[in-house]
Amino acid sequence: MPRLAAALLCACTALPLSSFAQDAQRTEVASAATALQAKVVDWRRDIHQHPELGNRETRTAAKVAEHLRSLGLEPETGIAHTGVTAVLKGGRPGPRIALRADMDALPVTEQTGLPFASTATAEYRGQTTGVMHACGHDAHTAILMGVAEALVAMRDELPGEVLFVFQPAEEGPPEGEDGGASMMLDAGIFRGFEPEAVFGLHVFSTLQAGQIGVRGGPLMAASDRFAIDVVGRQTHGSRPWGGIDPIVAAADLVGTAQTIVSRRTNISTLPAVVTFGAINGGIRYNIIPDRVELVGTIRTFDEDVRQAIFADLQNVASHVAAAHGATVEAHVPAETGNPVTFNDPDLTARMLPSLQAVAGAENVVDPGLTMGAEDFAYYAKEVPGLFFFVGATPRGRDPMSAPSNHSPQFDVDESALDLGLRALLQLSLDYLHGSGAG
Repeated sequence: MPRLAAALLCACTALPLSSFAQDAQRTEVASAATALQAKVVDWRRDIHQHPELGNRETRTAAKVAEHLRSLGLEPETGIAHTGVTAVLKGGRPGPRIALRADMDALPVTEQTGLPFASTATAEYRGQTTGVMHACGHDAHTAILMGVAEALVAMRDELPGEVLFVFQPAEEGPPEGEDGGASMMLDAGIFRGFEPEAVFGLHVFSTLQAGQIGVRGGPLMAASDRFAIDVVGRQTHGSRPWGGIDPIVAAADLVGTAQTIVSRRTNISTLPAVVTFGAINGGIRYNIIPDRVELVGTIRTFDEDVRQAIFADLQNVASHVAAAHGATVEAHVPAETGNPVTFNDPDLTARMLPSLQAVAGAENVVDPGLTMGAEDFAYYAKEVPGLFFFVGATPRGRDPMSAPSNHSPQFDVDESALDLGLRALLQLSLDYLHGSGAG
């Protein structure tokens, strides 16, 4: 059985819970959330109205750093281009934890009609585009700013230390640049401060406001890109026998590649996806071109399956092209993306009562495996991690028909800000006061 499949089965079984996770919402959490609610909403709306693409979050980073300084912290800035970190040292000895929020927006033109909607534009891949917080990172940043303020107010009685991580470029850096979580780690944010655990959250349209989605083991997929050039020989469209048609070869390749998942991959335990996202070739109706470019993505939850699909796609590309007399220049993967976002099963089980305490046990659900990817995965590879979803779709609206993350109509029910703050704060306090020993 693939090792992540085994972990998934383990995560779904009952695990012993430690006594330090609270069964009821802490009074200090409730009072801090009430006091900070208006601030967090204002921060989120301001950041939403002024979105910035990955590695360009200068205004957002400056706002975060200014807030942290106002709390008496000493933020480090310019990490992995625009990242910001700060360490809070509690007044009592205890464990170390890290809390992470992402700050970047997407090249999406907003269509929400909100009074604080973005009108920002930027250059992306040589084109002018609208910029929008279409994935909710504005909410994540505002929530963590609120959590930082709440924890600083408790500093004297707080055991341990907290590393606040405000990360750029979660959606990926611009072409030709490095960025995101892996670059933050390369810059050494965990060197000299190795946390026992790292926590993060994401607002999600597939859950209703008031709900939290969490599961132990694999949660979000590994994401890899591929690029395949099918190379033929150009000829006139009226004389296809005079050349080698890469368009026909590419079409055959796309169809045959579907059998990699449907016939060659065991998806009875964990799913996988091979998607072709773009096909480019030719310029005129009566000219068969020299080459066709195919690009796409591979999503998996197990490293062995991941490597097998890489090999299978390379094999399909080479042999299907050869059957048509063409050749391929294949890069599979062309770019290694995020690994699987994996929640430490023991940490997840131990902290589950903390999430239930703030949302109610009936509102904490298993969201199932999610084919989207998250670079929080890099932190969770370094230390035990727990990443959870906070519902963003208003009650009474079907989450399956609501505008999804990355949509120009995506919006966050602002009650998610309050729940996200309460959840992250409760997790932090329960872990710190309980020492995380389990």
